Amino acid sequence: MVERYARAQMKNIWNEHARYNAWLTVEKAAIKAWNQLGLIDDESCHKICTHATFNIERINIIEQDTKHDVIAFLTSVAETLGDESRFVHYGLTSSDIIDTALALQIRESLELIIKGVNTLLHVLHEKANEHKNTLMVGRSHGIHGEPISFGFVLAQWYSDIENLKKALQDAIQIISVGKFSGAMGNFAHAPLEFEEIACKELGLKAVPISSQVISRERHAQVICVLALLANSCEKIALNIRHFQRTEVYEVEEYFNANQKGSSAMPHKRNPVLSENVTGLCRMIRSFVIPSFENVALWHERDISHSSVERFMFPDIFITSDFMLHRLANIVEKLVIYPENMLKNLNLTGGLVFSQRILLELPKKGLSREESYKIIQRNAMKVWEDLQKGKSALNAQNESLFLQYLLKDEILAKVLTEEEIRSCFEYSYYLKNIDLIFKRVFG
Repeated sequence: MVERYARAQMKNIWNEHARYNAWLTVEKAAIKAWNQLGLIDDESCHKICTHATFNIERINIIEQDTKHDVIAFLTSVAETLGDESRFVHYGLTSSDIIDTALALQIRESLELIIKGVNTLLHVLHEKANEHKNTLMVGRSHGIHGEPISFGFVLAQWYSDIENLKKALQDAIQIISVGKFSGAMGNFAHAPLEFEEIACKELGLKAVPISSQVISRERHAQVICVLALLANSCEKIALNIRHFQRTEVYEVEEYFNANQKGSSAMPHKRNPVLSENVTGLCRMIRSFVIPSFENVALWHERDISHSSVERFMFPDIFITSDFMLHRLANIVEKLVIYPENMLKNLNLTGGLVFSQRILLELPKKGLSREESYKIIQRNAMKVWEDLQKGKSALNAQNESLFLQYLLKDEILAKVLTEEEIRSCFEYSYYLKNIDLIFKRVFG
């Protein structure tokens, strides 16, 4: 239900009515600006701002003849007014309306995206606190490294998304500009004050300079931020998919009682939602190149960018909004298996403690090279035993690695048995988790 509601909100920003309504809002801002500058009398200003409207069916009929959507729109608006209609679009060009209205739509969409980001941040924060001390193995290259906690993983995801929230807020500032500078952008038919007044009416800043269009570098920056957001969201989805692999099985998407995973294999419980997010993120990123290519236009303007933007912005915002809500729902309902995390942590027979032992030896006077040889020699024996199917733990719950280290005569001359055993404590790896969380969450 939340996903459907969110999608409806975003779709409503980009439907046909919303587009024309944004155009009309911009036209009315221009009317008010001309009124303040004395060109339009108060009565005409009031009539236009109160009664001007449009009819989409009528616009479509007119456009069949004019082949120009803005002219068709303006004709439809004029039909709802009297003589005062002569002031509508006075001194303006189509891009004044289109670009300024587009800025309003993008701004509203970014604000909605930030709401979705806040929802995702909230569920990540909640889950991170819940599993701050839930032990699991950290992996590099897909290979077991050292103990961490699942809350630590979630805190990293949170930090990535929070950083992009700041970028989204910056993007709002970048795109929140309008233009009312006329056909070539040189204010031949209106003073600069006209643009400043009209933009202020819309809550926008006047772009410092424009040609017939606002430079598309700004729009490309917005697309890039959304693509970066998609990257970080895909990273979360991709890791959830890995954690759900049968051989790993540390985390699982919620699977309801009536859900089916496969038409052929009744046992399947697949990470389909995370896979869906991964695919959506690919689509979001696909708009980066077209947005870059929109920047280079002929001279003061052509309309090669227009056809791209007519579906790029609705598609990327609707998709991004849906993706955020879907991912937040996944994280919120995520099923965690701490027992399997601990089981996997022990799979390599204590090898995850290798650096802990390594760092003790230089303290005793050994060179790093000599220390490394001692630890690696014993670690390789563990790998060989594991490959032969030997149990990672003995009957006393001692790991293979610990067993070999305790038998190593060279190591015994440097470290006592008690010192060696003390290096196999999981709590050592979580000693700074509270301070890390304070850094991330404040």
